[in-house]
Amino acid sequence: MSWQDYVDKQLLASRCVTKAAIAGHDGNVWAKSEGFEVSKEELAKLVQSFEEQDILTSSGVTLAGNRYIYLSGTDRVIRAKLGKVGVHCMKTTQAVVVSLYEDPIQPQQAASVVEKLGEYLVSCGY
Repeated sequence: MSWQDYVDKQLLASRCVTKAAIAGHDGNVWAKSEGFEVSKEELAKLVQSFEEQDILTSSGVTLAGNRYIYLSGTDRVIRAKLGKVGVHCMKTTQAVVVSLYEDPIQPQQAASVVEKLGEYLVSCGY
């Protein structure tokens, strides 16, 4: 399965995620959904933020030019929101899975899909 297939067939096809991307820890995009113009710089900063989430409480999470309010996170997951759009990201061994979801999708629905894929990638060494 290609990286684009993971985005299209695992994340978007679930209908629990409206936009998604998978990138390396360096911010290079491996695959993304159409119209999700997230930059390498934004992704690299996001990956660094998993280690120091205190920064996110003041700066938020910026993806595709939009600044989302940081809600919570762990060393593997970051959650943020802006209006009716939520963000759920998971860091794996070599990658980061980034997703956006919109009402009426519930946060736990997006979390389940993103983290299931993330766990699978970890089990495969990614």
